[in-house]
Amino acid sequence: MESPNPSTAGKPIRCKAAVCRKAGEPLAIEEINVDPPRAREARIRVICTSICNTDVSFWRMTSSPGGFFPRILGHEAVGVVESVGEGVTELKTGDTVVPVFLPDCGGECADCRSENSNLCSKLPFKLSPGMPRDGTSRFADLRGNVIHNFLSVSGFSEYTVVDVAHLTKVDSSAPPERACLLNCGIAAGVGAAWRKANVQKGSTVAIFGLGSIGLAVAEGARLCGAGRVIGIDAYPEKLEMGENKIT
Repeated sequence: MESPNPSTAGKPIRCKAAVCRKAGEPLAIEEINVDPPRAREARIRVICTSICNTDVSFWRMTSSPGGFFPRILGHEAVGVVESVGEGVTELKTGDTVVPVFLPDCGGECADCRSENSNLCSKLPFKLSPGMPRDGTSRFADLRGNVIHNFLSVSGFSEYTVVDVAHLTKVDSSAPPERACLLNCGIAAGVGAAWRKANVQKGSTVAIFGLGSIGLAVAEGARLCGAGRVIGIDAYPEKLEMGENKIT
């Protein structure tokens, strides 16, 4: 992966982003300014981002709690840390990271220290148009008008700023087109089998629906040692893809 340019640290970066100006309208590729990271934040050069149905749902949304425009959508991404703000010790320039929309304060709150919860109580999840700690945005168009954040990620931009509570460091050799899926679909499916259903070794698991999350559930069941995994879907075209995961 290309190394970030240290000369940009502490300065605004001009880059391109897919901006949603109005609900349901096509995204426009625009030049924007991305501010430097503030305390406990990192600025990320996005390598790869995918699209999730959640992005489509919020693209269509016209009212509260999530109808903020203009905004930069996208929450399934992977990137490289370009620079970090004050107080960031967990990450450094050049680290490969996956942004996650559910925060983890690093064990400062009881929920993040617990094995029974992943809902941080210090930085509770909100459908906010800004950053989680101060509510402001790091994006602006070339006229200086604010562009809102999305799910603390905004991956449809060449650069984005993310709070460290929403970043997970990953191996730099991980294929970007796969690593970007870890935030949402893969985590939801694997987590459903591993944490929610608590699949036991040798058990039989039935999965209704073999979309991306259903296939991730199958992988989670396999990792848990399930003896048999049964996939059920109404669409025959999903058979071949499902057979690669379902045994």
